[in-house]
Amino acid sequence: MADNLPSEFDVIVIGTGLPESIIAAACSRSGQRVLHVDSRSYYGGNWASFSFSGLLSWIKEYQESSDMLNESSAWQEQILEDEEAIALSKMDKTIQHVEVFCYASQDLQEDVEEAGALQKNHASVTSADSTEAANSACLPTEDESSSTASSEVPAEQTPRSDPGSAPEVTEAEVSGEKENLCDDKTGVLSTSEEGTSENVPVAEDITEQPKNNRITYSQIVKEGRRFNIDLVSKLLYSRGLLIDLLIKSNVSRYAEFKNITRILAFREGRVEQVPCSRADVFNSKQLTMVEKRMLMKFLTFCMEYEEHPDEYKAYEEMTFSEYLKTQKLTPNLQHFVLHSIAMTSETASSTLDGLRATKNFLHCLGRYGNTPFLFPLYGQGELPQCFCRMCAVFGGIYCLRHSVQCLVVDKESRKCKAIIDQFGQRIISKHFLVEDSYFSENTCSHVQYRQISRAVLITDRSVLQADSDQQISILTVPPEEPGTSAVRVIELCSSTMTCMKGTYLVHLTCTSSKTAREDLEPVVEKLFTPYTEMEIENEVEKPRLLWALYFNMRDSSDVSRNSYNDLPSNVYVCSGPDCGLGNDNAVKQAETLFQQICPNEDFCPPPPNPEDIILDGDSLQPGASESGDVPEANSEPPKEHANLEKPEEPSE
Repeated sequence: MADNLPSEFDVIVIGTGLPESIIAAACSRSGQRVLHVDSRSYYGGNWASFSFSGLLSWIKEYQESSDMLNESSAWQEQILEDEEAIALSKMDKTIQHVEVFCYASQDLQEDVEEAGALQKNHASVTSADSTEAANSACLPTEDESSSTASSEVPAEQTPRSDPGSAPEVTEAEVSGEKENLCDDKTGVLSTSEEGTSENVPVAEDITEQPKNNRITYSQIVKEGRRFNIDLVSKLLYSRGLLIDLLIKSNVSRYAEFKNITRILAFREGRVEQVPCSRADVFNSKQLTMVEKRMLMKFLTFCMEYEEHPDEYKAYEEMTFSEYLKTQKLTPNLQHFVLHSIAMTSETASSTLDGLRATKNFLHCLGRYGNTPFLFPLYGQGELPQCFCRMCAVFGGIYCLRHSVQCLVVDKESRKCKAIIDQFGQRIISKHFLVEDSYFSENTCSHVQYRQISRAVLITDRSVLQADSDQQISILTVPPEEPGTSAVRVIELCSSTMTCMKGTYLVHLTCTSSKTAREDLEPVVEKLFTPYTEMEIENEVEKPRLLWALYFNMRDSSDVSRNSYNDLPSNVYVCSGPDCGLGNDNAVKQAETLFQQICPNEDFCPPPPNPEDIILDGDSLQPGASESGDVPEANSEPPKEHANLEKPEEPSE
């Protein structure tokens, strides 16, 4: 039981986001005793993924956050005279300006529920009042009996199963509303096993959509478990730090990935496909033969730009956009390189930044496919859970729905010595890692945060129709006004296991200048048309928008540790997600903090072979014991995940 935990650990990690989960796995792997807690009822924090009903519950939680119950302050009596406490926040304030809009038609003739958990939305087709729309979209019907033990290990969670048997969403406990995430999601950890193949094609066995592709809100709710909706939208560079870490640590066997199939560009009001590889360039019908040669010559230079400093030294002080104008490239090619290959800012990125980004893009081509990017099946939220599982395999203890009241600091040494949890238990540790959102306003009073604008859309078809409807695309929409950010659009099809068949899940992301809706709605209007009843019969040019969510998320990635007030030296801060496309920032942060905690240890080495493990005092043959955690570390050979370790040869 979580109210009777061991009283001493080497490392206590608060928050289950990606950086925290990587550090927990690395510490556990190096032999540290790790306690990993999260006050939420799901793994991942702001890196999490939700089913549709889970997302509606998450929305409702943030819109009702002002009604949270007051916590007991009994823990203050446990603070001794030679100690002081750093109180932790009781409320997550990283999400703001949540607005929901439902455009799909309301099919009201029958009661529809998602796996017995959610009633259909009785809201109007569109709603300008976000609170009203979200409340009417979140109508749980039955209570879910909460788990008796809050000490949970990812490896022991319920595997993905038939939607009809999935846990229901509770109405009584806000934090419990999203428990379905854990039970619904972590089955991906075992989906590579051949014995569970009946669970894999969950996005493929849905009842066929009506021929006119008329998708109602009822269908979305009913098939809600087909959705795995990420709070943060990212991709993995095929030669990025996270892929290297997944392969090195063998955590890659807990997840599966798909290639991004297309890089798109938005130019002169049209969406076009960008040629990336040599074959794409010469097969492209958008480019003239002269443009093809220009582009190949420039991309070849970018791969070797460091060997020819004379060709760019004179332009180092100008932006990459201005530099491209000096290279014999047509406006068409300049647009492709700037926004779809380098993906850099038109006004803020230097020539070197652009050349570096272009080289990285080209360097990642061909390792696993014709684009540089991979996407994890079932969503980005799988990745923290994969590392949590590794931590648990090596003895880490997990407690969800387990809040920490305060950090206890010794006045004389100025070191943190313990935490006091929600049950009043004092747990001692040498090192403490805390995710930024857990610090109170007193600790963060001098911190200046940036914001990320996010939108999540459900649409009825792709922004660029193709022969196959199973396309995974990334599109950059340039800024219209100086000083604003380009908007990154990632469009996911049903084969990514993130949406129901016949729909697409679209993520929009940019650095905030206003609220998320104000930042992103103009781009949404360029690419999509809201669903209306009159358009059912008439084929419209743009994809139809069925449902939309806008919200702002805190970006704490560039906050200096010195900005926090009076943090002890053995308390380390992990940031939330940044606005970048890749995950390198999280991996760098995790490795840096791990080296401070365990300076002479290897960072996430591969697990040992079961045959090589000798258990102390055990006369059994190596690998014969089934009771220990460690022998399980490599007990199943990689199957689908072996593709990460055996990349394709780079294609011409």
